[in-house]
Amino acid sequence: MALTQPTTRTLEPPGATLTYDVRPGSGGDIPLFLIGSPMGAAGFGSLASHFPDRTIITYDPRGAERSTKADPSTDSNPDQHADDLHRIIQDVGGPVDLFASSGGAVNAMALVAKHPEDVRKLVAHEPPLASVLPDAENAKAAVRAISDSYQRGGFGAGMAHFMAITSHRGPFPDDIAQQPAPDPSIFGMPTEDDGSRTDVMLAQNIINTTHYEPDFDALRAASTRIVIAAGTESEGEMANRGAHAVAERLGTEPVIFPSHHGGFLGGEYGWPGEPDAFAAKLRNVLEAED
Repeated sequence: MALTQPTTRTLEPPGATLTYDVRPGSGGDIPLFLIGSPMGAAGFGSLASHFPDRTIITYDPRGAERSTKADPSTDSNPDQHADDLHRIIQDVGGPVDLFASSGGAVNAMALVAKHPEDVRKLVAHEPPLASVLPDAENAKAAVRAISDSYQRGGFGAGMAHFMAITSHRGPFPDDIAQQPAPDPSIFGMPTEDDGSRTDVMLAQNIINTTHYEPDFDALRAASTRIVIAAGTESEGEMANRGAHAVAERLGTEPVIFPSHHGGFLGGEYGWPGEPDAFAAKLRNVLEAED
């Protein structure tokens, strides 16, 4: 079935200009909103293609890709992103079903806690919440070490440390923040420093996202049906462990999805997952009886 072309729209919440896309579907169900953070709309092309029957909404979070911030040196936080999501859903006409991955899953929980009427069903995939892990203090220290590497050495140093920490499996040791940062060249990252310190992930979002503490009382009381998802290949990694910890706090079990943290990707950003199997699992979860 041929996909319809998306319509691009903008909104201007305080301090930002948001760009989002709406692709009408052939069916009559409520829209399906696909989000990440800081990953933007470009990451969801493969996944969206499996839902020609659904109206698809995608967007670029503030500061990412086509969405700008008035001051890119400032932090962003999940409550701010939740307000942005609320504005988009109101502009489109909610409610929506919401698939949210990584930092987007954290932002989606902030949204549902405040505006449960916006979301019929939330599938929150691997929220990287260091704050809810049994080893939370060590996990948060590991994230702060990533930020420190970025501030000292720039993008390549920060990304190399990010890749090392996010691929670590199991609890973080007490000395995780004191361990030497990896050489950026090992991960194919640039070794030179361009001097900028406004990266949307490493500067604007990483601390506030991973250190965020969801309002679990509000989430348990919400009318939204919340499904927490974890990848089969990413077991033991921080974001996967975050999914298990969130599910436990909500009194549920995580639903296991194919592939890894980026399992829905079909090569976007050079990271192949298993988008066919992932999309089939997502459709089953979305259509399951509550």
